[in-house]
Amino acid sequence: MIKNSTKKNTKFIKQKATELGFSFCGIAKAEFLEEEAPRLEKWLSNNMHGSMQYMENHYEKRLDPTKLVEGSKSVISLMYNYFPEKEQRKDSFQISKYAYGQDYHFIIKDKLKTFLQLLINEIGEISARIFTDSAPILERAWAKKSGLGWVGKNTMLINKNRGSFFFLAEIILDVELQYDSPIKDYCGSCTACIDACPTNAILPTNIIDGSKCISYFTIELKDELLPKEYTKNFNDWIFGCDICQDVCPWNRFSTPHQEPLFAPDSRLLNYSKKEWKEITQDIFNEIFKKSAVKRTKFSGLKRNIEAVAKNEIV
Repeated sequence: MIKNSTKKNTKFIKQKATELGFSFCGIAKAEFLEEEAPRLEKWLSNNMHGSMQYMENHYEKRLDPTKLVEGSKSVISLMYNYFPEKEQRKDSFQISKYAYGQDYHFIIKDKLKTFLQLLINEIGEISARIFTDSAPILERAWAKKSGLGWVGKNTMLINKNRGSFFFLAEIILDVELQYDSPIKDYCGSCTACIDACPTNAILPTNIIDGSKCISYFTIELKDELLPKEYTKNFNDWIFGCDICQDVCPWNRFSTPHQEPLFAPDSRLLNYSKKEWKEITQDIFNEIFKKSAVKRTKFSGLKRNIEAVAKNEIV
């Protein structure tokens, strides 16, 4: 039996979120995402997920939190800043900022485990699950629903005060809480992200064609060779891509994170193109020891470097 009031539990949750280093915390009622259902179905039917077959799995779970946690009543959404203090040199091959430091999955999951234990200590026995890009859950939809921001034309969750360079995380639980309200969309008539995308992956309808996205090609696609018709427009990106975020006007409000584990290896920031081309398996293992870049493996990164390097040949 829940011993504390809804108001007290909500206040406790938001306080602990701040103490654990999360920049923002919002809460929404756990219910079927009616607005998202037709969008997800259309996106999948149009094969915009490319070879990411896992996106077709667990369709109902992606839309209904009660399928993930039986009897769930609330979805806590959290934002964790990863905007770096220093960025890579601009005349080199580029890696997405989210992968500069250690893999966020492990860092944030540890924080969520601590968070959940604090909740159990405060409230009592609860049924709950933690998530950080690790299960079939539409994270941006829940962050939007809980008032943390709006989903921009580049499909990133944008916070009015701090931009979009955030990891999202969730706790779904069977506790009734005070719910936040969505905010309006502040993109207006701006098309900066659409105009800047070199592979035309961002459609005017607030949809990303994942099968054309540089991040998809450099991380998700496991083919031995990348398609030349797209790699010619990669603009030096060899793992992920930040173009649509870098040009977003709202990211002028981004501030550097305070997470030591996200600090990059100095080589990552300073390597020249020549040094990237000459990278060995051993150096790869050193620089990306606990990094999300390991997901593409040394062979995948070499593939990406070689594909992008061909653009330099006149």
